[in-house]
Amino acid sequence: MADVRYNTLGYEIDDGLLQLRLSRPAQLNAFTVEMADELVDAYRRASADDAIKAIVLSGSGRAFCAGMDLSVGGNVFGLDEALAPDMADMRERLDDPAIARGVRDTGGRVALAMFECLKPIVGAINGAAVGIGATMTLPMDFRLASADARIGFVFGRLGITPEACSTWFLPRIVGLEKALEWLYSARILTAEEAMAGGLVRSVHPADELVEAASAFARTLISDRSPISVALIRQMLYHNIGAGHPMEAHRVESLAMFYTSIGDGREGVAAFLEKRKPRFAGAASAMPPFYPWTDG
Repeated sequence: MADVRYNTLGYEIDDGLLQLRLSRPAQLNAFTVEMADELVDAYRRASADDAIKAIVLSGSGRAFCAGMDLSVGGNVFGLDEALAPDMADMRERLDDPAIARGVRDTGGRVALAMFECLKPIVGAINGAAVGIGATMTLPMDFRLASADARIGFVFGRLGITPEACSTWFLPRIVGLEKALEWLYSARILTAEEAMAGGLVRSVHPADELVEAASAFARTLISDRSPISVALIRQMLYHNIGAGHPMEAHRVESLAMFYTSIGDGREGVAAFLEKRKPRFAGAASAMPPFYPWTDG
């Protein structure tokens, strides 16, 4: 794909890794509607670009993301205060421009684009990550943090509620009781506290963080089938909420069938011949049963 230029993001492909960076360092990478739109586009591009095997997201400068940019005029969350939406609007008019731009949570649109992404996402939380800066990390597969990172789900302090689908993701990552504690208290967590709570995988010196996250991301994709990786990601994220294991069985049966006649043949041959596999599949050409859910 051609080079991609964004106003609020850095986007660089490095030997299979997309190095995606929040890039408003003078504003501590504070989140805006424009950044939300660009992140949605970036994750969708990454899914379709077979040169990208995994994504590493970090922040430019000394912060990861200091939350929503509260300096903008009007409704700082970009919402249309002239509307009076109800749940029927969210069920029946979700893509209506008035609802999509005037009611829908911008962080939620980003989280859903991450959820739908076909590539592993590794976060490098290199500094302050509060509000949307914290919740946008939850749809990542893994989060690594610098020793000086500070993470806060601070919504209660502002009199608002969690967003970015965080009430779905956070309790699945850290458990319900810990999620409630962090959201009720709205306190700022150190990197070590976040790791002890299960949110962060590991803590690193600031100058080694992105390199460590990139090295870890490469372990997820080296000599792996892109289709297998994409299906594993989608299967786990969808099946964790399934009401019965039969739902997982249906999907797993189709996934096993189509991978066994695709990259699976090469994988078995490579194993028997004691060599590295040469997978030919691409995540841009998923099996015909995908997607199996409409959300």
